[in-house]
Amino acid sequence: MGVIVFIFVASKDIRVGNTVKMQVSKEEFKLKVTEALKAIRRYQEPDHRKAIIQIINSFGPFVALWILTYFLWDVSKLAVVLLSVLNAFFLVRIFIIQHDCGHQSFVKSRFWRNFIGQVCSMFSFIPYKYWATSHHFHHKNNGMLEVRDIGDIDTLTVEEYKKLSTAGKVKYRIFRSFPVMFVIGPLYYILIHNRLPLINLPEFKKQWKGLAFSNILLAAVVVGLCLILDWKKVLLTHFFVLAFFGIVAIWFFYVQHQHEHGYKHWKDKWEFMMAAIKGSTYYKLPRIMNWLTGNIAIHHIHHLNPAIPNYHLKKCANDIPYFHKFTTEVTFWESLKFANHKLWDERTERMITFKEYRNLYKDNRQAA
Repeated sequence: MGVIVFIFVASKDIRVGNTVKMQVSKEEFKLKVTEALKAIRRYQEPDHRKAIIQIINSFGPFVALWILTYFLWDVSKLAVVLLSVLNAFFLVRIFIIQHDCGHQSFVKSRFWRNFIGQVCSMFSFIPYKYWATSHHFHHKNNGMLEVRDIGDIDTLTVEEYKKLSTAGKVKYRIFRSFPVMFVIGPLYYILIHNRLPLINLPEFKKQWKGLAFSNILLAAVVVGLCLILDWKKVLLTHFFVLAFFGIVAIWFFYVQHQHEHGYKHWKDKWEFMMAAIKGSTYYKLPRIMNWLTGNIAIHHIHHLNPAIPNYHLKKCANDIPYFHKFTTEVTFWESLKFANHKLWDERTERMITFKEYRNLYKDNRQAA
């Protein structure tokens, strides 16, 4: 399926290559989306049966595979790697449960949401309350350029990149390089960034004590396991799973918000509905991949209404397909080219590669 982009003009579709441009007035768009938003509220209702089943079929396989990996260290390193890759997806499922609890969905009870979320965080190594605060900030401000460094992947605009010194451009290129963005970056984010109170905003300061408690609790769990079992195997087993989990998680987040025809604006022109629909993708994946990743690929609907539990997202997407008309729909193979997206071009309102930057702005002496 081709990528879908929107342009607000007359009500006529134009196809250019594999791109369909849905052309509607902004007023019609807001009216239709407002109506659809009312329709999807019914999917907010938690289903405790589905929640319990998801807990069982996420934690059960994860623990079984973790134990198997632990005992295979002296047998086959290849088996360890392969099992770690597979188990990373079950950790994604566990994290999606944590993610839903942070959005106050998944189950009705506030106590059980927080309890389940905290338990999940001991597996994902991502602090429950502190991360949830960061993620809420991302939802409220997705695509707002003033605060793109909080809960999002920091992305420079073309004009900002032009103004950098040569050293600054090299630093940014290293940051956006594949090894840093998809391997080193996720490990830093999981093991260091989320364990430190680095965000100096009022809503985050309230969570500093909770973050300290989460760090102490996690340290106690890790030390306890290391005292009971072989400490090297414990650390290596979980490190391998976390490493692959981080790669999967950042890749999904990247595809969801770094697509070519995304949405990034300064606060005076930023709109929530536009940011949710145009600033998030619908990642068209095989059913098994949707299951392994907790349906988070249906990201446009999630951003429109984060109170919908992950186990209702697929049905919501199938029942109300109207949203898909205005969202970038992308397959796995199409998404691979997104890895080259490096800069936001405000002039054309799209993500561009460094090669495109050189071609488009080759007359600028500061172009890298």
